[in-house]
Parts: sequence; C-alpha cells; structure tokens
Amino acid sequence: MADVHGEVPVGFEAVREAFAENFERHGDVGAACCIYVGGRKLVDLWGGLADPESRRPWREDTLQLVFSSSKGITAICVHLLAQRGLLDLDARVADYWPEFACRGKREIPVRWVLSHEAGLAAVDGDLTLDEVLAWDPVVAAIAAQEPNWEPGTAHGYHARSFGWILGEIVRRISGRSLGRFFAEEIAQPLGLDFWIGLPEREIARCARTLPPAPGGASLDDLLGRESLTVRVLSGPSGLFAYDDMWNRPELLRAEMPSSNGVGDARALAKLYAATIGAVDGFRALEPATTDAARVEQVAGRDKVLLVPSRFGLGFALPPMLVAGCGEDCFGHPGAGGSLGFADPEAGVGFGYVMNQMRLGVEPDPRAAAIVAALYDCLGARQASAR
Repeated sequence: MADVHGEVPVGFEAVREAFAENFERHGDVGAACCIYVGGRKLVDLWGGLADPESRRPWREDTLQLVFSSSKGITAICVHLLAQRGLLDLDARVADYWPEFACRGKREIPVRWVLSHEAGLAAVDGDLTLDEVLAWDPVVAAIAAQEPNWEPGTAHGYHARSFGWILGEIVRRISGRSLGRFFAEEIAQPLGLDFWIGLPEREIARCARTLPPAPGGASLDDLLGRESLTVRVLSGPSGLFAYDDMWNRPELLRAEMPSSNGVGDARALAKLYAATIGAVDGFRALEPATTDAARVEQVAGRDKVLLVPSRFGLGFALPPMLVAGCGEDCFGHPGAGGSLGFADPEAGVGFGYVMNQMRLGVEPDPRAAAIVAALYDCLGARQASAR
C-alpha cells in the first residue's frame, strides 16, 4: 500500500480514500491531487513513488510532466493577451505572423487554431528532434506547409502544432516565448510550481514518467503509418512515442506548449481556480474572458482522434474531461491521465498528476474516482448547510 500524505478537511475524507485506492486498484505508482474550492485550497494529497527503480518517494515538491494538460495553460496565455486588447481572436494568424500566410493559410483566424479547425494537425517536413526542440525550425515548417484539410470545414486534434502555432503568435505579439510569458505573467504572480521549458535546476525534482504497459495492436498496425492520426500523434517526422524518451532532460528543457509542461497538481488546481475567481488576490482571467473561452466551438467526430471530441477556445469540454464533472467545466486532460479543470458553478479548481501513464479506449478511472468523491462530498456539505 502506498504512503499517502497531505491534508483534507473534515467531510472530505472520501477524496483521500479515492486517491489512496487508486494505488491499490488502478495501478498508480506516484501521484498528487489538489483541489481548490471558492479560491481556497481544500485538498492537497501526494503519495507513492516518484521513481520505482530507485524507490525514490513522491514528495511534497515532486514535479511531473503533464503532456496535453499543458494546452490549457497555453490557452490561458492566449486569452490573457486577448483580454489586454493585444490579440484579436478573430484576426488572421498571418496578421501577427506574416510568413504563415502562404499555401492556403492566409485566412485562418486565431480562433480556428484554438478550436482545432485550422487544418494543421500534422506538421509536414523532414525534421530532426534537435530541430523540433529548437523551436524556429518547426514553426518555419508549419508556416511553409499547406493545410491537411480545408481550414474551417472540420476539426481534428492538433496534438502538438496547437502549441507551436499559438506559442509563435504569443512570441510575435509579446516578444517573449510562451514559456517566459507564462512564467512572468501568470506563474510568478500566483506562485506556481509549473514551467513550459523546465529550468535545469528543477530536473532533479521530476518524477520518472512511466510508459503505458505494452499490449494490443499499435496505431501503425491498425491505421497505417501514413494515416493522419498516426502522423499527428507520432509527429513531427515520426519522432515521438509515449515511451522513456519523455524523461530525457532535453525534452523537459525545451518549450513544447502542447506537450511538455512540468509542474505539480497544486499549480494546475490553483491556476484553474484563478480563471474563475481571485486566488491570493490574483485573478488570471476576467469573467467575460473565461465565459467566452468555454463556449463550445466544435463538437462531433474528430478527424484525428476518430472519436467525438468537443472544444471551446483552447479548452476541452465535457465529456472530454472526466466522467462526473459538471457541464460548465472546462480544462484539459493530458496523455496518460493527468488533468486540470475548473468548474465555475461549483467554484472548483482541480489538478491531478501521476507518473504511470495509461492509454487506450477504456476511460481512465483514476481522476474520475477522485472527482466523483469530491462532488459527493460537496453535495453532502451543501445538504447539511440547508
């Protein structure tokens, strides 16, 4: 049985029990969960092993790679620029990034990038890993290519290009990389342990990301290496797989705003809490900005994922988040199981991170169990207050 540390208030013991049960029943190795309610930290839990090989425990300050949970953070940076009047979401990407205008991309608005409608899910070009991690070569490749489908006619998950396109827009407007913009404008004011582009000094705090257990036919086998789905999920240039490569320091140090945010559950929960209310006197997004960002833009069969997906402006919407969360929730899951979201109606900011990845068609039960326990406890507290 894993050691579980941290705190929950009276009446929310079931949340701790659900978190602990994930280690016993659902394969968690190391994990952390944090929940804010009404702008205050309510639950803060961590436990298990950060590295099962060395038996290094998951500590209070352990950091974890969260894959696509990074996309919600990227979206918040974009909306902050729009809130300040520096970015028009209905303006063309090419208005901020002129080189982007070629080969049928001139009229693509920023809004379509946020909603995965830009038709640039797969990055063309023959790129090395060093070129991808260096930023300029990969964004130049995106600027030079033609869309994978006619922009605006369908949506398909832009697994990695989402971050590069939006990150380049942020850089063109602010003069700062997205990682630096996030650090200076959001992470520092809120005191978040979270980075897009992890400093070398923080790498020793990282948990070891554990790939999902092998089994079953691969996507290559099922769909073919040249399918759009495989090109997107393994690309660019087939360089990426959900294996031990994600523990390499160069992948953690680089800025991949779709894929390689590193932080803790507290940062995710606190950040999402700050999109729906003030936390420690700081509110990341104004109410009107948040309300607009979580309005559904697309829903239905996804050209990349090949299953239904539903997005607002940069945020995943229910049922993409987790079973049991409210219809008003918005946020983003990450490959393998991480999750950050906000529930404006309940006043919840939620963060869950873990090092044992799970992939597959079956829903991941881990965050779902914690969320179910949370809402049960919130409901009981409301009933007793009547």
